[in-house]
Amino acid sequence: MAQQSVPADLPDPERLADAFRVYEVETDTEDGVRYYGEPAGDRETVLRAVAPAFRQRGYRVRLQEQMGEHVLVATERSLGVDGVPWTNILLAAATLLSTLFAGSRWYGLPVLRDPASLLGAWPFAAAVLGILAVHEFGHYALSRYHGVQASLPYFIPLPFNAVGTLGAVIRMRDNMPSRRAMFDIGVAGPLAGLVATVGVTAVGVTLEPVRVAGSVGTQIELGYPLLLRGVAALVGEQVTYADPTLMANPVVVGAWVGAFVTFLNLLPVGQLDGAHVARSLLGDWMRVVQVAVPVALFGLAGYLYVFEGGQAAALWAFWGLLTVAFGRVGSPTPLDDSSVGRRRQAVAAVTLLLGLLCFVPVPVALTA
Repeated sequence: MAQQSVPADLPDPERLADAFRVYEVETDTEDGVRYYGEPAGDRETVLRAVAPAFRQRGYRVRLQEQMGEHVLVATERSLGVDGVPWTNILLAAATLLSTLFAGSRWYGLPVLRDPASLLGAWPFAAAVLGILAVHEFGHYALSRYHGVQASLPYFIPLPFNAVGTLGAVIRMRDNMPSRRAMFDIGVAGPLAGLVATVGVTAVGVTLEPVRVAGSVGTQIELGYPLLLRGVAALVGEQVTYADPTLMANPVVVGAWVGAFVTFLNLLPVGQLDGAHVARSLLGDWMRVVQVAVPVALFGLAGYLYVFEGGQAAALWAFWGLLTVAFGRVGSPTPLDDSSVGRRRQAVAAVTLLLGLLCFVPVPVALTA
């Protein structure tokens, strides 16, 4: 391949020479302009050196190794939504159906005999999807604020279970400009989701409880975290009842989903929100944290297995395995590695406290 001229809106190869010595350029590829060369350092060092030049010109860049060659792939950035996001819409519709069906099980609705009764589960579906949407749009809004390219939320349906969804995610297809941007984007989702969870809890506990008979409540007992119990106490209500035939309104179950998802998202591993926050605060010490998290989860699983009859032990062991896998993925590399400052450190402390209020050792137990 002969070296081709670089488009005028892209950095000249000579400007990259201190960090990446380019010997060939391809401009007619499907995934962007490709600079082949030799890196002068590790991946993070190279990206910190070259990515700002691409970002100033409206491009994002990633460093890959293919067939023994190192290549910088530059792709145009776009902060808008191109066309109708059909994938997002279809996944959201599927998740609405799956959460309606899950909610019908909490309400004990006769969906098999009367399919139209499925609509009676709309408060549960609205609670779950509302919290997830607020969480993800918190990320999206701060991504736009910091000029980071991100997708609209992708909701993940999970049919035939008690919740109806695996949550929602957004994809960030961009270089992270700074630790501060990483912190703001990472913390915005959990904080927004917590506000929504508190609101849903306050509404849910004022609604009439439902009879356990005929519902999934005969098979599953939820452990409500301090956050939900505290909100209920503040409004003079409760989340559990002395009468064993009663359970909290399924809207409160939706709030429980929000609290549980928030706690899991704040685990500081991989691409989870907690990892973005921890990486922006701790820098390279993040490697130590990512080792400690699965150790703590396996320890919790062992404690529950030995001292609590095994309740939720499998759940935390499973998440221990997931965090090991997540830790191998790594976190984004901020181009500006300067400190986030004391104000954001204070926000991080508040977020950590709220996250701990969402934790309960046995979040769910089988009663049958």
